[in-house]
Amino acid sequence: MLHRSTITAAALFLAATYCNAEIATRQVTTGFERPVWAGVPTGVKGKLWIMEQAGTVWIVDTKTGEKAAEPFLDIKDQVSRKGNEEGLLSLAFDKDFTNNGRFYVNFTDKNQHTRIVRFVSKDKTTTDPESGEVILRYKQDFSNHNGGWISFGPDGYLYIANGDGGSHDDPNNHAQDLKSLLGKMLRIDVSPEKGYEIPKDNPFVDQADARKEIWAYGLRNPWRNSFDRETGDLWIGDVGQNIWEEIDVVSAETGKGANFGWRLREADTKNPYEDVGGDAPKGAIEPVYVYKHGGGENEGYSVTGGYVYRGSKIPELKGRYIFADYQNPRIWSFELKGGKASDVKDHTASLQPKDGRINLISSFAEDNDGELYLIDHTGPVYQIIEK
Repeated sequence: MLHRSTITAAALFLAATYCNAEIATRQVTTGFERPVWAGVPTGVKGKLWIMEQAGTVWIVDTKTGEKAAEPFLDIKDQVSRKGNEEGLLSLAFDKDFTNNGRFYVNFTDKNQHTRIVRFVSKDKTTTDPESGEVILRYKQDFSNHNGGWISFGPDGYLYIANGDGGSHDDPNNHAQDLKSLLGKMLRIDVSPEKGYEIPKDNPFVDQADARKEIWAYGLRNPWRNSFDRETGDLWIGDVGQNIWEEIDVVSAETGKGANFGWRLREADTKNPYEDVGGDAPKGAIEPVYVYKHGGGENEGYSVTGGYVYRGSKIPELKGRYIFADYQNPRIWSFELKGGKASDVKDHTASLQPKDGRINLISSFAEDNDGELYLIDHTGPVYQIIEK
């Protein structure tokens, strides 16, 4: 530990600058129709892939904001948009995408099934929409709670977040039923040329009455999740029902076979509906942060999970988890200390663009430098920057 006398004036000035630095947003691009996701393949800089809910993905130059003349992917004719939460919902690039062109999408099809589809882009800029291989397909009971997030974990496996099938109070109890893929976090090995395999260390591979793809369960509608690129921890923004929104975080060890408690629990409390509410299951994972429904400064109605900031351009955010609410478009961050949120900050005012406001935050995105982006469902995409 340094004594105070050994700290130089320059170091003190630098520390003060970091502590007092303000964050802001820079509009990267706009004009998209219901954008819900953005991302970038490993090794690529200066570009962002932006997804429209109706079924298209565009490549955008992050300096000019211009999008390519042709979409990277257009599967509108395969995608259902009958429900507000249906559509093309997420994309995951193979780690070796720049060489093999492989990527995966999660969407709701015309028959109200979730499809996980593998595509191969031969030129890495466009994709034959008829070339997709459906590797998983399963029925959604209703048009809401599709979840829809997919991503490769640090272990190289594909993780798939599913909502409970929709309606109210998970009427078919999917989230607690290990025979159902709904209300779950799945984990599969997509390294084979065709289809997929079950990782040998998935928690239920030896349980006869359980789906072997399941990694964790008891989720209601996990909308936007992320892996911390430094620790490998998985952060989940699980949308609540009546009273509470929640943020969960698990490591590879604590997440394996974890039960997050829905529908018995909403966040860290008993579901108020007596016919479905109950005590926390044995070993249940409790949220690290909850906030109440409402339109106030520390309230909202539908959480949008974000990222732990691991970039280099905004020291103020270093190691902080930044997330938002969709319907009450507020943006917060906190540090994780002792397994709970600490030093929660509201960044809503400072992140508003100069000539307008952020309306509906559908997603965050992270580039290969760890810098973060905000996706506004009404059309614009912003980068979070230091002012």
